[in-house]
Amino acid sequence: MCPTMTIEHRYDSDVSTPEARRALHEQNRRSWNEATRAHNSHKADQAKFLREGGNKLFPEEIGLLGELTGKSVLHLQCNSGQDTLCIKQLGAKRVTGVDISDEAIDFARRLSADSGLEAEFHRADVYDWLEEAAKYSERWDVVFCSYGAIIWLSDLGLWARGIASVLKPGGRFVTVEFHPVEMMFEMDLSHRYPYSTHGRPLTWEEGVGDYVEQSGPSLTPSGWKDGVRDFKNPEIVHEFHWGTAEIITALLDASLVLEHFQEYDYATFKMYHRMEALPGRKWKLPDDVPGFPLMYSIAARKPR
Repeated sequence: MCPTMTIEHRYDSDVSTPEARRALHEQNRRSWNEATRAHNSHKADQAKFLREGGNKLFPEEIGLLGELTGKSVLHLQCNSGQDTLCIKQLGAKRVTGVDISDEAIDFARRLSADSGLEAEFHRADVYDWLEEAAKYSERWDVVFCSYGAIIWLSDLGLWARGIASVLKPGGRFVTVEFHPVEMMFEMDLSHRYPYSTHGRPLTWEEGVGDYVEQSGPSLTPSGWKDGVRDFKNPEIVHEFHWGTAEIITALLDASLVLEHFQEYDYATFKMYHRMEALPGRKWKLPDDVPGFPLMYSIAARKPR
């Protein structure tokens, strides 16, 4: 999701070499470290919520993940590990989370210990981690990412090939994501941004924002706390907007077989000021705004 939702952006960052892209990833790490503290400040006792059997995943993710009993699940760009541990709640035998943010992984490890739900968490750039995992022949039944993960990817092809390399034969990649059409609009629903930047970084001077405060209790099923007020991120951030065809093509080019693609006219996040709440912690466009897709989901399988 757009972390700032303002017009204070630019397109002048270098992505001509792997080193240049890595520098952008490292800047994003710093911005996410700042924002993650603010995000978690609004969430009440998450360990207690999990210990009592709470699960914050939405039906869309649960349905696509399918039966997980006895399976291994790799959660890429797992943020602070809440969804990773909810996947463990669904019966997965082995759960692994990877995220670039030090703050997020530190929190995830504490939450795992405090909730009693076992999971491995690794602090790493997703590209580096996938490369290392493939070298050591580590393989998973399911690879998962969701909600605002893909806009942080500077190279879709490398990402998709990395996923294919760590899936077991017959294993599945699953994602539920915010739609790139949704990213074209400001919070006042004015059309400001391109459908895709085709890998060109979009730099936001205001950094990753406090979208948890923006969306309110719908993102905090464990309970809401006021937490940090009027958060200002001192670290800029770089996004990479991709169209759905670019994402699907990258997966196909990595020899994965597309099994599912769906678009949704509602969202699990309050993206615009005038959105209206729906049951189940979801949001829709106001009735006077012509509809457009707000989320999509993909499932793809590695051939046996």
